[in-house]
Amino acid sequence: MEDELEDSPPRRSRDQLRAWVEEFLSQGHAMTGTIKVVDQEDADGQDTGLVVMTMRNTTASVYMQPRGYDDPLWEATLTARPDDLTLSPHDMASLAAELVIAGNLCSFLQFKSLEWDRHSGRHAE
Repeated sequence: MEDELEDSPPRRSRDQLRAWVEEFLSQGHAMTGTIKVVDQEDADGQDTGLVVMTMRNTTASVYMQPRGYDDPLWEATLTARPDDLTLSPHDMASLAAELVIAGNLCSFLQFKSLEWDRHSGRHAE
């Protein structure tokens, strides 16, 4: 049983994550790329969702998820690129701004998860 739980992130459904992403976007963040919640299941086949930010200034994406089962902290992963990325100063600053937004979104999702956990006994099924 312990091994099964180890591979399972805290369960935040796709619908829950979509609502949190919509709330984040409604706060007026200046987005140039796109954010979406894609299907993901944990080791038990439970709906967990995965938040993916596709950036405009590079072919890389950032995906965000809880670090692990029963871990309140989130992590963001910047996908690998096959080639070096050469940018103008303006494009580099734009990429940096997108990474700041990705960091803000990941922090927001972590906060929402902690808040959701605190109220977990009060959620209607």
